[in-house]
Amino acid sequence: MREVQPKTAAKPIRVVLADDHDLVRSGIKALLTMVEGVEVIAEARDGRELVTLVDSLQPDVVMTDISMPGMDGIAAIAEIHGKHPGVRLLVLSMYDTVDFVKRAVASGACGYLMKDAPPFELEQSIRSVMATGTYFSPVIAQRLLQPSEPAASDELTDRQLEILKLIAQGRASKEIAFELGLSSKTVDVHRARIMERLKLNDIASLTRYAVRKGLVKA
Repeated sequence: MREVQPKTAAKPIRVVLADDHDLVRSGIKALLTMVEGVEVIAEARDGRELVTLVDSLQPDVVMTDISMPGMDGIAAIAEIHGKHPGVRLLVLSMYDTVDFVKRAVASGACGYLMKDAPPFELEQSIRSVMATGTYFSPVIAQRLLQPSEPAASDELTDRQLEILKLIAQGRASKEIAFELGLSSKTVDVHRARIMERLKLNDIASLTRYAVRKGLVKA
C-alpha cells in the first residue's frame, strides 16, 4: 500500500514594518498577526533602520510609511529595490497625492494604500503583491487616473524651490537671506513671485504646497 505523505505547511509571508509612530506600527502589526500565513518578523522606526533589517532578514514584503525622520520611506524604498529587487515594497501612507504615489513607484514600490484603509485591505495588499506583483487601493487607483499636476521643478526655478523649502520650514526672510547670501529684499521679491506663479496668497498655502510636493515633511 502506498504511503501517504503528510502535507507540508506553506511558508509564511515574512513582513517587515516601518513607521516612526510606535502606536501606529503596533496597530498594523496586531492586525497582520491575525492574518493566516503572514508573519511580522521585524519593525523599523526610520528608513535607515529599515534598510539594515532588510539586508539582514531578506523578507518577502516591506510595508513602510513615507514620512520618517532621517532617511524617509522613498529613499529607503529606492535603496532596498536596488539591492533586493525581489522584495515586494508596499507603501502605507496618509498621503494620497499623485506626486507621492508616482515618486514611490519610480523608486521601486509595487503597491500603495492609505492608513485609513479598512483592515481587510492590509491582507489584500500583501496577498496581491505576492500573487500578482502589484496592489493599489481603489482610492489611489482613482488618483492615478486623474491628470497629473506639474512637478514643482516645472513651476519654479531652482532658487525659488530653495527659498520655498526654507519658507515652509518656518524661516523668516532675514534667516533665509543670511543662509543663502541674499538680501532680505531679494528674498521678499522671490516669495512674491513664487506666490504669483503658484496662485497662492499666504505662507500657510505655500507650506501645504511644499508638503504635497514632497519638498518638506509634514
